[in-house]
Amino acid sequence: MSYHRAAPALAALITVVVTVVGCERGSSTGPGNPSEGVTRAGCPADLAKARSAVRQAEKVDVSWNGPTTGPAALPGRTIVYVAQTMTNPGVAGVAKGLREAARVIGWKVRVIDGQGTPAGIQAALSEAVGIRPSGIVLGGFDPNATSSQLARADAARIPLIGWHAVGSPGPSRHPKLFTNVTTRVGDVAEISADWIIARSGGRAGVVVFTDASIPFARKKSQLIEKQLATCADVRLLATENIPIPDASSRTPQEVSSLLSRFGSRWTYSVAINDLYFADAAPALREAGREGSGPPFNIGAGDGDPSAFQRITSGQFQAATVPEPLTEQGWQIVDEFNRAFAGEPASGYVAPVHVATAANSGGATSWDPPGYREGYRKIWGR
Repeated sequence: MSYHRAAPALAALITVVVTVVGCERGSSTGPGNPSEGVTRAGCPADLAKARSAVRQAEKVDVSWNGPTTGPAALPGRTIVYVAQTMTNPGVAGVAKGLREAARVIGWKVRVIDGQGTPAGIQAALSEAVGIRPSGIVLGGFDPNATSSQLARADAARIPLIGWHAVGSPGPSRHPKLFTNVTTRVGDVAEISADWIIARSGGRAGVVVFTDASIPFARKKSQLIEKQLATCADVRLLATENIPIPDASSRTPQEVSSLLSRFGSRWTYSVAINDLYFADAAPALREAGREGSGPPFNIGAGDGDPSAFQRITSGQFQAATVPEPLTEQGWQIVDEFNRAFAGEPASGYVAPVHVATAANSGGATSWDPPGYREGYRKIWGR
C-alpha cells in the first residue's frame, strides 16, 4: 500500500484513538479535577449546568449579603431552644451560635433536649412554654406533632422561630412561626445532586439516605432524587429511610446490605445529614473500601465538624453542603429582636455552599465572613 493511499486510513484511525482517549479522560472523576473534561454522559446540557453551579457554590471569597438595618438590641430577654435532639450535629451547631449571639446582645439562653422522640419533643416544648420565656426556638422538628404546645405558646403570646421546622424559609402561618431559619431546601437538594452529576461526569449509581419522619428531610431527599433524574446516566439505586435517632444503630447494617446488593455499581451517596456517613464508615471500612474511593459521599445539609474532618482526611466523605450553623444562630437572635420590636422578619436566606477538601482549608465548619460585624452594627453592640 502506498503512503498516499494509507494516509487517509491512518488519519481516521488516529482520530478514533484521540476521541476515545479524550472521552475516557473526561469520564475520569478523580479528586483532582472532578468537574472538567469531555464526557460521553447522556445529559450534556445538564452536566454543563451542574458543573457551572458547583463551581459557583464552591467559592469561599463571598461577601456578607444579609441585613444591614434593623432595631437596636432590646435588653433582658430569655430564649428557650427546644432541640429535636442534641445528637443531631446541625441542631447542636445552631444552639452554639445562638448562645454566642445571645452573649453579645445580652440575653439568656436555655436549651431543652427533646431526645429525638415525639414524646420527648412534646415534653420539652411543654416545659419551654411553662417557663414563659421571651421566645422559643423549634430546633429541627415538625411543629405539627406539637400542636397543643404551640396553641399554649400562642395563647401566652410567646413568639416562635423555627430552624428547619418547616420546608421553606421565612414566616409561616400554619404552623404559626415568626420566621423559619434555613437555607432553601430546593437549593440544597439541587446543588447536592449537581455535585454528583458534575463529579461523576454524568455517570453514577446513587444511594440516598433520608429520615422520612421529618417533613423537611423527606422533601429534601425527594428533590435530590428529582434533580438526579435529570441526567439519564445517573441511576438511583436505593433510598434508605433511617430516622436520625436510629442512625448509629441501623446505618452500618444497611450499608452492609447495600454493598451486598449493588457492589461496584454503588459509586455515590447523598444524605440529608452528614451524620449518616460517620455511621457508614465502619461498614465501608470492614468491606475493604478505601476512605477516599467510591462510594463518594456528599452530605446535603448541616456540615458539622466531624463531616469536615472526614472530608479533609478523605475518610468516607468527599463533600458537604453545610448550613452556616453559627451564622444561623445569630440570625435567630436578630429575628427575635425584630419580633420583640414589632418589626417584620428580615427575609434573609443564606446562599448554598459546597465544601470539599480543596476549598475548606482545614476548617471544621462553614463560617462565612461578615455576619458578626453586620449584626453587631445593627444591634449597636
